Amino acid sequence: MPERDLGDPLILDVVGEVEMVAFGASLGQAIRPHTTITLEGDLGAGKTTLSRGLLHYLGHKGPVKSPTYTLVEPYNLECGNVYHFDLYRVIDPEELDYIGFSDYLSDASLCLIEWPERGSGYLNTVDIRIKINHKDLGRQIIVSAHSTNGKGIICLLQKIMG
Repeated sequence: MPERDLGDPLILDVVGEVEMVAFGASLGQAIRPHTTITLEGDLGAGKTTLSRGLLHYLGHKGPVKSPTYTLVEPYNLECGNVYHFDLYRVIDPEELDYIGFSDYLSDASLCLIEWPERGSGYLNTVDIRIKINHKDLGRQIIVSAHSTNGKGIICLLQKIMG
């Protein structure tokens, strides 16, 4: 995955599931079509919880499960297709060829990708990188832009969050 930050990252602290879901909803307000977002963090950091907030904001009704065993959960929403990936179980990035990973990324869709480091070499068009770190009383979220689309999303996100 290319490591080219565009501008200063957005850094914020969240405490608890409710705040993580709320951040996901705020991100949902700022999203533009055809965006790829990577979600990094240890097990239990809140990647899927953040995804749930975003997906519910975009109109998904019902549970949002981690696609650890299916690798991808598709959501056909009014705003378009959203693909939620979890690459935790990927041993060799070439496995992504078998599920047509590049086709998902080239579709005019929103892609949320947990454990992106497992897809090394397949993620050349990341817009937003979100890193979630454990803190004593919650989580620190670092949001960085890796494209002009991503930079615009972060600017809008900062306005939404005040």
